[in-house]
Amino acid sequence: MKSDFHTFRGYQLLIQQQQALTPSMEDYLEMIYRNCVKEGHVRMNQLADQLNVRSSSVTKIVQKLAELDFLIYRPYGIIQLTEKGTTMGKFLLQRHNMLKDFLEKLGLTGTLLQDTEMLEHHVSLELLKTIGIFLLFLESQPAFLQAFTEFRQTLPKATPAIDLDN
Repeated sequence: MKSDFHTFRGYQLLIQQQQALTPSMEDYLEMIYRNCVKEGHVRMNQLADQLNVRSSSVTKIVQKLAELDFLIYRPYGIIQLTEKGTTMGKFLLQRHNMLKDFLEKLGLTGTLLQDTEMLEHHVSLELLKTIGIFLLFLESQPAFLQAFTEFRQTLPKATPAIDLDN
């Protein structure tokens, strides 16, 4: 099985590429990557629907991503990723999936997508790597995860882990 991890230098290269991207641009690039993996391309209206934004917003961001050499875009045509865009899109999707998996293992359900989306733009690579290592640990020690899950189920629903009133 291919690992989601990179070398230290690989993470450095991803940071350098990522510095030019806003969280919104990351969301677009991740969604474009998801579509390109399945279909090889994506259309503007499809992207607008998937991200719940207006077509004019899509056009602005797609043009910026094209200027940064993450994708190939021709007005009224399809959007395709460059090699640079594919590399970054893959990283963004792996980051998303890793954080989602981590939050699921913690038992988060109701706000899983929202929390994943909020976290993914503000997590350091060091924390991401640490979470990845912890997920590997959980895979190698299923009894640990089972014990945690059972412990969570014994707690009353109203038991806060932290005092939110102070």
